[in-house]
Amino acid sequence: MQSVVVTGVSTGIGWAVTKILIERGFRVFGSLRKETDAERLKKEFGAGFIPLLFDVTDEARVQAAAQSVREQLNGETLFGLVNNAGIALPAPLMHQPIADFRKQIEVNLIAQLVVTQAFLPLLGADRSLKGKPGRIVNISSSSGKNGSPFVGAYATSKHALEGFSESLRRELMLYGIDVIIVGPGPIATPIWDKADEVDLSAYQDTEYVEAIKRFQKYAINSGRNGYPPEKVGQVVLRALTTSNPRVRYAVVPGNPIVNMLQELLPKRILDAIIARGLGLKPKR
Repeated sequence: MQSVVVTGVSTGIGWAVTKILIERGFRVFGSLRKETDAERLKKEFGAGFIPLLFDVTDEARVQAAAQSVREQLNGETLFGLVNNAGIALPAPLMHQPIADFRKQIEVNLIAQLVVTQAFLPLLGADRSLKGKPGRIVNISSSSGKNGSPFVGAYATSKHALEGFSESLRRELMLYGIDVIIVGPGPIATPIWDKADEVDLSAYQDTEYVEAIKRFQKYAINSGRNGYPPEKVGQVVLRALTTSNPRVRYAVVPGNPIVNMLQELLPKRILDAIIARGLGLKPKR
């Protein structure tokens, strides 16, 4: 049985990736932070799921989990690593606490290197293991290509993750380990049911407050009408198994032609459209 490590599997995209992989006969080592989530998913997914309890920012716990996986692989290579765990800390950059910005980068970028370094030997960097080199799939976002207002910290982390993935892919050609980016757009997960309860009071006395409310409404609507997370799971499966994978897969709902036009529009025109929609035009 081929084995894949997936981080952040308690809900959303990580849960869906785990579901799709197990249905296709893979054994999934899934990272979680809570024992209660581990017990829930063991009941849900059965013997094909093995929980790994660690926070991706905790180097010691990540290394211990990698050693545990090594012991269970019995000298074989790991088929894949899916770096999915991440967070989003929205705020206007002008007012965002530096501690929040730092945490965003720590979880969404630095932790990806922590996890990758820990599992690279099992993917084939340790040449004593038997089997073909594995693949790494890094879950980025449409924000890895575009930076929307009020998610600047998140967009920064995902832009950086894309550059990290490009460099890593070229370095790991030495070992035959491929690195593939999957960039989802809005995905319909339960998080959007709570998004309209987010407290915006910290920005009540700033000039951004009305624009943030408009953006929040737009984001919630897009999320609730996005792809189901299983769609991302299917793309991750393809990235891990197809003989000639792309270097990047976009999973963006909506009209493909409209999406393409948005990518091709000059940045200043796109800026003007966003400013008009959110009310971000200068007031003097």
